[in-house]
Amino acid sequence: MSNQIEFRHYKYFLALAKDLHFRKAAERLYISQPGLSRQIKQMENDLGISLFERHNRKVELTKAGLYLQKELTNTFKRLDDVIAHAKLLNDGLDGNLRLAYVGSAMQKIIPDLLLKYKSKHPRVLFNLNEMDNNKQIQALLNQEIDVGFVRMERVPRGISIQSVFEDSFSLVLPKDHSLNESNFKNLSQLKDEPFILFDSSYSESYHEKMMQIFDQSQFTPLISHYTVNASSIFRLVENKFGVAIVPTSLKLGYDMGIKFIELNDIPQRTTLKMVWNNMNTNPVLDNLINTLIPEKK
Repeated sequence: MSNQIEFRHYKYFLALAKDLHFRKAAERLYISQPGLSRQIKQMENDLGISLFERHNRKVELTKAGLYLQKELTNTFKRLDDVIAHAKLLNDGLDGNLRLAYVGSAMQKIIPDLLLKYKSKHPRVLFNLNEMDNNKQIQALLNQEIDVGFVRMERVPRGISIQSVFEDSFSLVLPKDHSLNESNFKNLSQLKDEPFILFDSSYSESYHEKMMQIFDQSQFTPLISHYTVNASSIFRLVENKFGVAIVPTSLKLGYDMGIKFIELNDIPQRTTLKMVWNNMNTNPVLDNLINTLIPEKK
């Protein structure tokens, strides 16, 4: 590589690669349009690579330009992470972990896991963000988070997945519903009532497991509403728009006009799983994995 290439050239390249418009990129960089054009041309000449195809009204990345854009974006993100970690060390902390989770895991499971970790690693800072299953996987692939907690069975190559908690299901009813733990026998008692369920976008595998429960009960449910938010489900049940089935751990942390009946006699269980990107180089990630999953090699 030529010694003429400087950090600013990469900055200019990424700005133009994003906007694909010299004037717009130059305005964002606070330099002149001719100046940006010269810098990009110099970069191409020094690297011996054509990065952009220039047309009268259009700028496009070449195949080499697309590759360089992707790799430089990842490299600069990694550099940002390294600098951020160095600042935490300077401030007396051991590091930072960015966690995402499905809302159903936050009532008890995630707090318990984090308390276990913090007892051994008190100087680690956590950033927590509620996020649905699919968004967590995409964020892991983009290395926007370090760890996710999901309810799904399969993940893309490069993502590791380990079970951390198995949960039963519970029926959710309005508080004054005629059914209770003493007279409830099976789900078929509710075959004529509308159900409120998590949308399949929440997790396809979770939705399939829910359908298995109804198949086993030998009826097709009447669906009144789909949602991806537990509190919305509970509010709808409270207002008698229907009944619901949710992971049992969700009954913690809510004070509404509803009641729960745990479905102990069905074989289906829902498992909360921890996921992470195998390429993640966060120095404190392994400590979290080894603390929460001690048997992991």
